[in-house]
Amino acid sequence: MKHIGENVVRIEAEALNALADRIAGPMATAFHRAVDLMFCCAGRVVVTGMGKSGLIARKIAATLSSTGTPALYLHPVEALHGDLGMVVPGDVVLALSASGETEEILALLATIKRLRVPLITMTGDELCVPRGQKPASNANPYGAAEAGPHPHRREALALPESRDSHPAKGGKAGAAAAGMANENPRFGRSERARTGAPMVRAISTLAAAADVALDCSIAQEACSLGLAPTASTTTMLALGDALAVTLSERRGFKEQDFANLHPGGKLGKRLARVESLMHTGDALPRVAPATRMPDVIYEMSRKKLGVTAVVEGERLVGIISDGDLRRLLEKRGKDVMDLTAGQAMTGSPKTIAADQFAASAIALMEEKKITSLMVVDGQDRLLGIVHLHDLWGTEMM
Repeated sequence: MKHIGENVVRIEAEALNALADRIAGPMATAFHRAVDLMFCCAGRVVVTGMGKSGLIARKIAATLSSTGTPALYLHPVEALHGDLGMVVPGDVVLALSASGETEEILALLATIKRLRVPLITMTGDELCVPRGQKPASNANPYGAAEAGPHPHRREALALPESRDSHPAKGGKAGAAAAGMANENPRFGRSERARTGAPMVRAISTLAAAADVALDCSIAQEACSLGLAPTASTTTMLALGDALAVTLSERRGFKEQDFANLHPGGKLGKRLARVESLMHTGDALPRVAPATRMPDVIYEMSRKKLGVTAVVEGERLVGIISDGDLRRLLEKRGKDVMDLTAGQAMTGSPKTIAADQFAASAIALMEEKKITSLMVVDGQDRLLGIVHLHDLWGTEMM
Protein backbone atom coordinates (compact mmCIF):
# COMPACT_ATOMS: atom_id res chain seq x y z
CA MET A 1 0.00 0.00 0.00
CA LYS A 2 2.83 2.39 0.80
CA HIS A 3 3.96 2.37 -2.84
CA ILE A 4 0.58 3.24 -4.36
CA GLY A 5 1.03 6.98 -3.96
CA GLU A 6 4.52 6.81 -5.41
CA ASN A 7 3.30 4.82 -8.40
CA VAL A 8 0.50 7.28 -9.09
CA VAL A 9 2.96 10.17 -9.25
CA ARG A 10 5.39 8.19 -11.42
CA ILE A 11 2.68 7.20 -13.90
CA GLU A 12 1.51 10.80 -14.19
CA ALA A 13 5.11 12.01 -14.51
CA GLU A 14 5.68 9.54 -17.36
CA ALA A 15 2.53 10.86 -19.07
CA LEU A 16 3.88 14.40 -18.79
CA ASN A 17 7.28 13.37 -20.16
CA ALA A 18 5.56 11.77 -23.13
CA LEU A 19 3.52 14.95 -23.66
CA ALA A 20 6.68 17.09 -23.59
CA ASP A 21 8.27 14.80 -26.19
CA ARG A 22 5.21 15.21 -28.44
CA ILE A 23 5.25 19.00 -28.13
CA ALA A 24 8.96 19.01 -29.00
CA GLY A 25 8.47 16.58 -31.87
CA PRO A 26 5.46 15.29 -33.81
CA MET A 27 2.92 17.65 -32.22
CA ALA A 28 5.02 20.81 -32.60
CA THR A 29 3.18 21.99 -35.71
CA ALA A 30 -0.24 21.44 -34.18
CA PHE A 31 0.79 23.11 -30.91
CA HIS A 32 2.04 26.23 -32.66
CA ARG A 33 -1.04 26.37 -34.87
CA ALA A 34 -3.17 26.32 -31.73
CA VAL A 35 -1.10 29.15 -30.24
CA ASP A 36 -1.44 31.14 -33.48
CA LEU A 37 -5.22 30.74 -33.49
CA MET A 38 -5.54 31.92 -29.88
CA PHE A 39 -3.02 34.74 -30.31
CA CYS A 40 -4.84 36.12 -33.38
CA CYS A 41 -8.27 35.64 -31.79
CA ALA A 42 -10.24 38.89 -31.95
CA GLY A 43 -12.64 37.70 -29.25
CA ARG A 44 -12.15 35.23 -26.44
CA VAL A 45 -10.97 31.67 -26.04
CA VAL A 46 -14.06 29.69 -25.04
CA VAL A 47 -12.99 26.58 -23.12
CA THR A 48 -15.45 23.74 -22.67
CA GLY A 49 -15.43 20.26 -21.21
CA MET A 50 -17.70 17.86 -19.33
CA GLY A 51 -17.13 16.09 -16.02
CA LYS A 52 -13.50 15.91 -14.90
CA SER A 53 -12.41 17.39 -18.22
CA GLY A 54 -14.77 20.28 -17.45
CA LEU A 55 -12.99 20.97 -14.18
CA ILE A 56 -9.68 21.09 -16.04
CA ALA A 57 -11.28 23.34 -18.67
CA ARG A 58 -12.31 25.82 -15.95
CA LYS A 59 -8.74 25.99 -14.69
CA ILE A 60 -7.32 26.45 -18.19
CA ALA A 61 -9.77 29.30 -18.85
CA ALA A 62 -8.75 30.95 -15.58
CA THR A 63 -5.04 30.60 -16.35
CA LEU A 64 -5.48 32.05 -19.84
CA SER A 65 -7.42 35.03 -18.46
CA SER A 66 -4.86 35.76 -15.74
CA THR A 67 -1.94 35.67 -18.17
CA GLY A 68 -3.29 38.07 -20.78
CA THR A 69 -5.53 35.93 -23.01
CA PRO A 70 -9.25 36.73 -22.55
CA ALA A 71 -11.04 33.44 -21.91
CA LEU A 72 -14.17 31.98 -20.36
CA TYR A 73 -15.48 28.56 -19.42
CA LEU A 74 -18.65 27.34 -21.14
CA HIS A 75 -20.48 24.41 -19.58
CA PRO A 76 -21.62 22.24 -22.51
CA VAL A 77 -25.00 21.39 -20.95
CA GLU A 78 -25.77 25.02 -20.13
CA ALA A 79 -24.65 25.85 -23.67
CA LEU A 80 -27.38 23.57 -25.04
CA HIS A 81 -29.93 25.56 -23.04
CA GLY A 82 -29.05 29.09 -24.13
CA ASP A 83 -25.49 29.81 -23.02
CA LEU A 84 -24.20 28.96 -26.50
CA GLY A 85 -24.92 32.62 -27.22
CA MET A 86 -21.62 33.30 -25.44
CA VAL A 87 -19.83 32.03 -28.54
CA VAL A 88 -19.66 34.66 -31.27
CA PRO A 89 -17.69 35.08 -34.50
CA GLY A 90 -14.12 36.03 -33.67
CA ASP A 91 -13.87 33.60 -30.75
CA VAL A 92 -11.87 30.38 -30.62
CA VAL A 93 -13.27 27.25 -28.97
CA LEU A 94 -10.98 24.91 -27.01
CA ALA A 95 -12.82 21.65 -26.29
CA LEU A 96 -11.59 18.95 -23.87
CA SER A 97 -12.78 15.36 -23.99
CA ALA A 98 -10.73 12.27 -23.15
CA SER A 99 -12.87 10.06 -25.39
CA GLY A 100 -13.59 12.67 -28.05
CA GLU A 101 -17.15 11.34 -28.05
CA THR A 102 -18.76 13.39 -25.27
CA GLU A 103 -22.33 13.81 -26.49
CA GLU A 104 -22.91 17.21 -24.88
CA ILE A 105 -19.86 18.65 -26.67
CA LEU A 106 -20.61 16.98 -30.00
CA ALA A 107 -24.03 18.62 -29.90
CA LEU A 108 -22.27 22.02 -30.05
CA LEU A 109 -20.33 21.27 -33.24
CA ALA A 110 -23.06 22.36 -35.67
CA THR A 111 -23.27 25.83 -34.12
CA ILE A 112 -19.48 26.16 -33.87
CA LYS A 113 -19.14 25.33 -37.56
CA ARG A 114 -22.02 27.63 -38.53
CA LEU A 115 -20.34 30.54 -36.75
CA ARG A 116 -17.05 29.60 -38.44
CA VAL A 117 -15.33 29.64 -35.08
CA PRO A 118 -11.98 27.78 -35.07
CA LEU A 119 -12.06 24.62 -32.98
CA ILE A 120 -9.05 23.31 -31.03
CA THR A 121 -9.45 19.98 -29.28
CA MET A 122 -7.67 18.05 -26.57
CA THR A 123 -8.56 14.37 -26.76
CA GLY A 124 -7.05 11.02 -25.90
CA ASP A 125 -6.61 10.14 -29.58
CA GLU A 126 -3.11 8.92 -30.40
CA LEU A 127 -2.55 11.52 -33.10
CA CYS A 128 1.22 11.52 -32.65
CA VAL A 129 3.58 8.56 -32.53
CA PRO A 130 7.18 8.34 -31.29
CA ARG A 131 9.93 8.99 -33.81
CA GLY A 132 10.71 5.91 -35.85
CA GLN A 133 7.30 4.33 -35.34
CA LYS A 134 4.87 4.31 -38.27
CA PRO A 135 1.40 5.76 -37.65
CA ALA A 136 -1.34 3.17 -38.05
CA SER A 137 -3.26 3.38 -41.33
CA ASN A 138 -1.73 6.70 -42.44
CA ALA A 139 -3.06 8.55 -39.41
CA ASN A 140 -2.79 12.34 -39.64
CA PRO A 141 -0.75 13.65 -36.68
CA TYR A 142 -1.90 17.25 -36.96
CA GLY A 143 -5.67 17.08 -36.91
CA ALA A 144 -8.34 16.22 -39.42
CA ALA A 145 -8.36 19.70 -40.90
CA GLU A 146 -5.10 18.81 -42.65
CA ALA A 147 -6.18 15.37 -43.78
CA GLY A 148 -6.65 16.27 -47.43
CA PRO A 149 -9.84 16.08 -49.49
CA HIS A 150 -11.76 14.24 -46.74
CA PRO A 151 -11.24 16.32 -43.56
CA HIS A 152 -13.69 14.25 -41.51
CA ARG A 153 -12.35 10.84 -42.54
CA ARG A 154 -12.10 8.53 -39.52
CA GLU A 155 -8.60 7.16 -39.73
CA ALA A 156 -7.39 4.11 -37.84
CA LEU A 157 -5.05 4.67 -34.90
CA ALA A 158 -3.72 2.47 -32.12
CA LEU A 159 -6.37 2.10 -29.43
CA PRO A 160 -5.19 3.45 -26.07
CA GLU A 161 -6.33 1.79 -22.91
CA SER A 162 -9.92 2.75 -22.05
CA ARG A 163 -10.29 5.73 -19.68
CA ASP A 164 -13.91 6.87 -19.54
CA SER A 165 -16.00 5.71 -16.61
CA HIS A 166 -19.47 6.73 -17.83
CA PRO A 167 -20.43 4.64 -20.88
CA ALA A 168 -24.00 5.90 -20.69
CA LYS A 169 -22.68 9.39 -21.41
CA GLY A 170 -20.49 8.38 -24.30
CA GLY A 171 -17.73 6.71 -22.26
CA LYS A 172 -16.20 3.38 -23.20
CA ALA A 173 -15.16 1.82 -19.91
CA GLY A 174 -17.45 -1.12 -20.40
CA ALA A 175 -17.20 -1.28 -24.20
CA ALA A 176 -13.43 -1.32 -24.07
CA ALA A 177 -13.40 -4.75 -22.49
CA ALA A 178 -11.80 -7.23 -24.81
CA GLY A 179 -14.92 -9.21 -25.62
CA MET A 180 -17.15 -6.22 -26.35
CA ALA A 181 -14.45 -4.46 -28.34
CA ASN A 182 -14.20 -7.38 -30.71
CA GLU A 183 -17.91 -6.98 -31.49
CA ASN A 184 -17.54 -3.32 -32.37
CA PRO A 185 -17.06 -2.65 -36.11
CA ARG A 186 -14.79 0.29 -35.24
CA PHE A 187 -12.06 -2.14 -34.13
CA GLY A 188 -9.91 -4.23 -36.45
CA ARG A 189 -10.41 -7.82 -35.33
CA SER A 190 -8.79 -9.59 -38.27
CA GLU A 191 -5.54 -7.63 -38.00
CA ARG A 192 -5.25 -8.45 -34.31
CA ALA A 193 -6.09 -12.10 -34.86
CA ARG A 194 -3.57 -12.36 -37.69
CA THR A 195 -0.62 -10.44 -36.19
CA GLY A 196 -1.32 -10.18 -32.47
CA ALA A 197 -0.95 -6.38 -32.80
CA PRO A 198 -2.95 -4.02 -30.60
CA MET A 199 -6.51 -3.26 -31.61
CA VAL A 200 -7.04 -0.12 -33.65
CA ARG A 201 -9.76 2.50 -33.56
CA ALA A 202 -10.88 5.45 -35.59
CA ILE A 203 -10.15 9.07 -34.77
CA SER A 204 -12.81 10.37 -32.42
CA THR A 205 -15.63 12.50 -33.76
CA LEU A 206 -14.42 15.58 -31.88
CA ALA A 207 -10.82 15.31 -33.10
CA ALA A 208 -12.02 14.72 -36.67
CA ALA A 209 -14.04 17.95 -36.56
CA ALA A 210 -11.17 20.05 -35.19
CA ASP A 211 -9.17 22.71 -36.98
CA VAL A 212 -6.31 21.72 -34.68
CA ALA A 213 -6.39 18.44 -32.77
CA LEU A 214 -3.97 18.10 -29.84
CA ASP A 215 -2.86 14.70 -28.59
CA CYS A 216 -3.47 14.08 -24.87
CA SER A 217 -3.13 10.32 -25.11
CA ILE A 218 -1.60 8.38 -22.23
CA ALA A 219 -0.19 4.90 -21.78
CA GLN A 220 -2.36 4.28 -18.71
CA GLU A 221 -4.35 5.99 -16.00
CA ALA A 222 -2.79 6.11 -12.56
CA CYS A 223 -5.95 4.58 -11.09
CA SER A 224 -5.42 0.87 -10.34
CA LEU A 225 -8.69 0.12 -12.15
CA GLY A 226 -7.67 2.19 -15.16
CA LEU A 227 -10.97 4.08 -14.93
CA ALA A 228 -10.66 7.25 -12.83
CA PRO A 229 -9.33 10.22 -14.83
CA THR A 230 -5.88 10.80 -13.35
CA ALA A 231 -2.97 10.82 -15.79
CA SER A 232 -5.33 11.95 -18.56
CA THR A 233 -6.56 15.04 -16.68
CA THR A 234 -3.01 15.85 -15.53
CA THR A 235 -1.91 15.77 -19.16
CA MET A 236 -4.74 18.08 -20.24
CA LEU A 237 -3.94 20.49 -17.42
CA ALA A 238 -0.26 20.62 -18.32
CA LEU A 239 -1.02 21.13 -22.01
CA GLY A 240 -3.37 23.99 -21.10
CA ASP A 241 -0.62 25.59 -19.00
CA ALA A 242 1.82 25.16 -21.90
CA LEU A 243 -0.54 26.99 -24.25
CA ALA A 244 -1.22 29.78 -21.73
CA VAL A 245 2.44 30.43 -20.90
CA THR A 246 3.48 30.33 -24.56
CA LEU A 247 0.76 32.87 -25.36
CA SER A 248 1.84 35.00 -22.42
CA GLU A 249 5.43 35.09 -23.65
CA ARG A 250 4.32 35.87 -27.19
CA ARG A 251 2.18 38.79 -25.96
CA GLY A 252 5.11 40.21 -24.00
CA PHE A 253 3.12 39.85 -20.78
CA LYS A 254 5.08 41.52 -17.97
CA GLU A 255 5.06 41.44 -14.18
CA GLN A 256 3.21 44.77 -14.20
CA ASP A 257 0.46 43.29 -16.38
CA PHE A 258 0.16 40.32 -14.04
CA ALA A 259 -0.16 42.64 -11.05
CA ASN A 260 -2.94 44.62 -12.74
CA LEU A 261 -4.98 41.44 -13.12
CA HIS A 262 -4.43 40.28 -9.52
CA PRO A 263 -5.41 43.18 -7.23
CA GLY A 264 -6.88 41.01 -4.43
CA GLY A 265 -5.68 38.48 -1.89
CA LYS A 266 -2.14 37.76 -0.78
CA LEU A 267 -0.86 37.83 -4.33
CA GLY A 268 -2.39 41.27 -4.85
CA LYS A 269 -0.74 42.55 -1.69
CA ARG A 270 2.61 41.18 -2.76
CA LEU A 271 2.25 42.93 -6.12
CA ALA A 272 0.92 46.19 -4.67
CA ARG A 273 2.38 49.38 -6.09
CA VAL A 274 3.83 52.27 -4.13
CA GLU A 275 1.07 54.62 -5.32
CA SER A 276 -1.55 52.51 -3.54
CA LEU A 277 0.31 52.70 -0.21
CA MET A 278 1.85 56.18 -0.07
CA HIS A 279 0.63 59.10 2.06
CA THR A 280 -0.56 62.07 0.01
CA GLY A 281 -2.36 65.40 0.43
CA ASP A 282 -2.78 66.63 4.01
CA ALA A 283 -1.23 63.42 5.35
CA LEU A 284 2.07 64.24 3.62
CA PRO A 285 4.51 66.17 5.90
CA ARG A 286 6.20 69.00 4.02
CA VAL A 287 7.91 72.29 4.82
CA ALA A 288 9.67 75.01 2.82
CA PRO A 289 13.45 75.57 3.08
CA ALA A 290 12.88 78.80 5.04
CA THR A 291 10.68 77.14 7.69
CA ARG A 292 12.08 77.55 11.25
CA MET A 293 12.92 74.44 13.24
CA PRO A 294 10.09 74.78 15.81
CA ASP A 295 7.60 74.65 12.91
CA VAL A 296 9.51 71.78 11.30
CA ILE A 297 9.24 69.75 14.53
CA TYR A 298 5.55 70.59 14.83
CA GLU A 299 4.92 69.36 11.25
CA MET A 300 6.79 66.13 11.91
CA SER A 301 4.90 65.51 15.14
CA ARG A 302 1.50 66.33 13.62
CA LYS A 303 1.89 63.96 10.65
CA LYS A 304 3.36 61.16 12.84
CA LEU A 305 5.72 59.72 10.25
CA GLY A 306 8.97 60.73 11.91
CA VAL A 307 10.07 62.64 8.82
CA THR A 308 9.21 65.64 6.68
CA ALA A 309 9.95 66.58 3.10
CA VAL A 310 11.54 69.90 2.26
CA VAL A 311 10.13 71.34 -0.96
CA GLU A 312 10.51 74.39 -3.14
CA GLY A 313 7.13 74.79 -4.73
CA GLU A 314 6.38 71.15 -5.66
CA ARG A 315 10.00 70.05 -6.16
CA LEU A 316 11.66 67.89 -3.51
CA VAL A 317 14.98 69.37 -2.36
CA GLY A 318 15.63 67.55 0.91
CA ILE A 319 14.40 65.60 3.90
CA ILE A 320 14.57 65.91 7.68
CA SER A 321 14.11 62.81 9.83
CA ASP A 322 14.02 62.11 13.57
CA GLY A 323 17.57 60.80 13.24
CA ASP A 324 18.69 64.07 11.65
CA LEU A 325 17.26 66.01 14.62
CA ARG A 326 19.02 63.80 17.17
CA ARG A 327 22.35 64.18 15.44
CA LEU A 328 21.93 67.98 15.20
CA LEU A 329 21.05 68.21 18.91
CA GLU A 330 24.15 66.20 19.82
CA LYS A 331 26.29 68.48 17.67
CA ARG A 332 24.75 71.93 18.24
CA GLY A 333 22.56 71.69 21.29
CA LYS A 334 19.78 74.24 21.70
CA ASP A 335 21.16 76.31 18.78
CA VAL A 336 19.35 73.85 16.51
CA MET A 337 16.15 75.81 17.11
CA ASP A 338 17.68 78.78 15.31
CA LEU A 339 18.20 76.83 12.08
CA THR A 340 15.90 76.68 9.06
CA ALA A 341 14.74 73.54 7.31
CA GLY A 342 17.11 74.29 4.43
CA GLN A 343 20.06 74.38 6.81
CA ALA A 344 19.11 71.21 8.68
CA MET A 345 17.93 69.00 5.82
CA THR A 346 19.70 66.11 4.13
CA GLY A 347 19.93 66.91 0.44
CA SER A 348 19.38 64.39 -2.40
CA PRO A 349 17.12 62.04 -0.39
CA LYS A 350 16.34 58.51 -1.57
CA THR A 351 13.24 58.43 -3.73
CA ILE A 352 11.05 55.98 -5.63
CA ALA A 353 8.52 56.25 -8.46
CA ALA A 354 4.81 55.80 -7.77
CA ASP A 355 4.41 52.94 -10.23
CA GLN A 356 7.12 50.77 -8.63
CA PHE A 357 6.19 47.64 -6.69
CA ALA A 358 6.06 47.75 -2.92
CA ALA A 359 8.66 44.97 -2.97
CA SER A 360 11.07 47.38 -4.66
CA ALA A 361 10.46 49.96 -1.90
CA ILE A 362 11.22 47.38 0.79
CA ALA A 363 14.40 46.30 -0.96
CA LEU A 364 15.61 49.91 -1.22
CA MET A 365 14.81 50.64 2.44
CA GLU A 366 16.70 47.54 3.55
CA GLU A 367 19.67 48.40 1.36
CA LYS A 368 19.90 52.00 2.60
CA LYS A 369 18.80 51.20 6.19
CA ILE A 370 16.05 53.81 6.15
CA THR A 371 12.36 53.75 7.11
CA SER A 372 10.84 56.20 4.62
CA LEU A 373 11.00 56.93 0.90
CA MET A 374 9.84 60.05 -0.87
CA VAL A 375 7.72 59.35 -3.94
CA VAL A 376 8.44 61.64 -6.89
CA ASP A 377 7.70 61.91 -10.60
CA GLY A 378 10.20 62.31 -13.42
CA GLN A 379 10.69 66.01 -12.62
CA ASP A 380 11.36 65.41 -8.89
CA ARG A 381 7.93 66.75 -7.96
CA LEU A 382 6.81 65.37 -4.61
CA LEU A 383 3.84 63.00 -4.92
CA GLY A 384 3.84 61.28 -1.53
CA ILE A 385 5.77 59.36 1.07
CA VAL A 386 5.82 55.63 1.81
CA HIS A 387 6.81 54.42 5.27
CA LEU A 388 8.07 51.04 6.38
CA HIS A 389 4.96 50.63 8.54
CA ASP A 390 2.77 50.95 5.44
CA LEU A 391 4.51 47.94 3.90
CA TRP A 392 3.90 45.58 6.80
CA GLY A 393 0.33 45.05 5.63
CA THR A 394 1.52 43.66 2.29
CA GLU A 395 2.64 40.42 4.04
CA MET A 396 6.06 40.69 2.39
CA MET A 397 7.90 41.34 5.66
